[in-house]
Amino acid sequence: MIRVALAVALGGAVGSVLRFLASSWVAGQWPRHFYMGTLAVNLFGCLLIGLLSGLFLTRTELPLELRVGLITGVLGGFTTFSSFSLEILKLMESGRLFEAAGYLLCSVLGGLLAAWCGLLLARLAS
Repeated sequence: MIRVALAVALGGAVGSVLRFLASSWVAGQWPRHFYMGTLAVNLFGCLLIGLLSGLFLTRTELPLELRVGLITGVLGGFTTFSSFSLEILKLMESGRLFEAAGYLLCSVLGGLLAAWCGLLLARLAS
């Protein structure tokens, strides 16, 4: 159990740094649309979690530490739905209701679509 917990901790650190780098880069490209970094990270994280989950269903011989470290650790540290919620509130408070609604719909529906695509990709690969 301690090895799994350490894998999650290490993965979480890696995922958090990757989230910071990716969000910072996207925000630098589109500063007015500060939330686009979080959107990009969430959609990509959803795609990856679908892909990895699908692959791990057929690759049960892979060590538990690797599987949990990647999904719970790296992707848990990488995706940012708490930031997403705060950004929706900020948009709403600043009167940007249409942008808030678009961001919400793109994140939720896009995330579901990306996870589904990841599962499909995993099935094609096996």
